[in-house]
Amino acid sequence: MNGFGGWAKTWIVRFAAHTTAGLIALFARLLTAVRGIWQGADPLEVQRIYYANHASHGDSVLIWTVLPPRIRRNTRPVAGSDYWERGRLRQFIGRCVFNSVLVDRGKGGKVDPLAPVRQALDSGDSLIFFPEGTRNTTDAPLLPFKSGLFHLARTRPSVELVPVWIENLNRVMPKGEVVPIPLICTVTFGTPFTYQPGSDKKAFLQRASDALLALSAGVREVDHG
Repeated sequence: MNGFGGWAKTWIVRFAAHTTAGLIALFARLLTAVRGIWQGADPLEVQRIYYANHASHGDSVLIWTVLPPRIRRNTRPVAGSDYWERGRLRQFIGRCVFNSVLVDRGKGGKVDPLAPVRQALDSGDSLIFFPEGTRNTTDAPLLPFKSGLFHLARTRPSVELVPVWIENLNRVMPKGEVVPIPLICTVTFGTPFTYQPGSDKKAFLQRASDALLALSAGVREVDHG
């Protein structure tokens, strides 16, 4: 009976997670009419780190929503445990719905925050990653990149890195606002690249940042063209 009860509970959680995922994706599409634009990359089933600008808690949701289902299944957002482990609902969404890789950003040098991220890569998962490390609430298009993307790329050089620019979501969900504002959003995927052995950290992060800024400029040229 215990075995059956455990199986039933697991099935119920999986069904609830699958249903919730579908509802979240539907809500995101209705609210933002989001379009995924594969400008420099094809939606292939290869291991990748999709790294993006970060201005809203909904950023990973929007990227996840526009990924084809066959790719989405093995793509996990990287997120802070300090946010996604507060309360049962967030835990359910973070762990069960999105299968997020949760990192602890508050222990300084005591624990390697990238350890669970490396484990996810070693198991074959792709990732949604935000190299700024926190939401950008400034007027600058990007905050300086933290070193995490460099360390992941250097130790896992076969993984493709794909820049992803999210446009308009910060205006849909402004900081401090409770009610979202319906606006059209786009998620643009740029050209993949890989870490070249011996690359300098500063030069690598500059290249990664420049790739995102180039996507941003291209998106805004189209919007105002």
